Amino acid sequence: MTSVVPGSEGTVILATAVSLPTADQDWLHHRERIAAGALRSCMEPTEAPDHSAAWITRSYVLARGGTGVNGSSADVIPLSSARLALMVCDVPASGMQATVCIGLIGAAVRALAELDLAPEEVLARLDDVLSRFTAGQGNKWSLPFVGGLVGTTFLYAVYDPIARRCVMASAGHPPPAVADPDGSVHVPELPSNRPLGMGEPVFESLDLELAEGSTLLFYTGGLMRACGTDDAIAGLLSRAMRQSGPSIKDAWRVTADSMRPLLPAEDDLALLGVRTRAISSDRVVTWELPTDPAAVAGIRSLVLQQLDQWDLGSLDFTTELIASELVTNAIRYGREPMQLRLIYDRMLICEVSDSSSTSPHIRRASAGDEGGRGLFLVADCAQRWGVRYTNQGKTIWAEQALNTEATPERP
Repeated sequence: MTSVVPGSEGTVILATAVSLPTADQDWLHHRERIAAGALRSCMEPTEAPDHSAAWITRSYVLARGGTGVNGSSADVIPLSSARLALMVCDVPASGMQATVCIGLIGAAVRALAELDLAPEEVLARLDDVLSRFTAGQGNKWSLPFVGGLVGTTFLYAVYDPIARRCVMASAGHPPPAVADPDGSVHVPELPSNRPLGMGEPVFESLDLELAEGSTLLFYTGGLMRACGTDDAIAGLLSRAMRQSGPSIKDAWRVTADSMRPLLPAEDDLALLGVRTRAISSDRVVTWELPTDPAAVAGIRSLVLQQLDQWDLGSLDFTTELIASELVTNAIRYGREPMQLRLIYDRMLICEVSDSSSTSPHIRRASAGDEGGRGLFLVADCAQRWGVRYTNQGKTIWAEQALNTEATPERP
């Protein structure tokens, strides 16, 4: 049988399917399994990121049978304002197809995470992206690979270490098990919604308040198929915490080791263990902003005083400039209520929030312009900056790297 495959620059390749002896088929299957496993290993980060919002551990266990690679994946993405995005997904595919699908989803999620969207909005946009992939718009030759995206289960959560709140939304994926610092374990009632690619237009989220030191266990479908119920998974985490003591790495190791014998041979498993931290109140300061432009000078003085208290005098000039530009823009173009917040974490973070949803745009002002340089100066002074939108309006933030002498002690 001959098929037509599009090549580069409009060329056409004729591919002919040839019947192979059983031994050759086994060899090709073995080679694909090795290639899929090697590619998947390259896609997996070598270690969990070190972040001030949480201690993080993760593990990926290959399936013992079949192709060895299925669609389980977990990832951690740092966000603005010291927050952390946590994601776990299960693609209904195996082998090289599963690896390609996970790569596509991972790239799409990281792009959406840069927009600082709410978890339910991330799922809605990801569902739309997957629908476009599977519809074959622009790349019909890739349909045999991306067809495995339909029915993907996905969970996306955002943890804020200042408010100690975790907002999560699920597309058909089981919720995490949550262990309080006292050792009690429960599984929250998370709205499941439908898996991605199934035509679900709206996704619901759940907002949890977590005590500092809470432990969350995110997992893929193989664990649910092995344990059967939420109560069994909660019991597993509870036993692991009793056996491991205070170390999150030990709890993760005990959990992973106890799961391997229970896991069906055709299932792989991705585990993500998170123990929450909190940023202390003396590292965060907030000022309400008036609508009078004359108040900007007083705000600059407050910022400088706070930097002196934190012993961050080396950042006086740039922080004063960033705060002044952001506050001036908020007073001029924003709406009340408005506030300025400084966060002293591993970065110095300056935020200005207001209730307007207008989007600021950076531009290069010409020599004759009297304005238009505010965001350009902010971008030049900050290591990273951006905008995130909420139901209450927007927040413009800017991050500055600390000097090694000014870096706060890690917990």
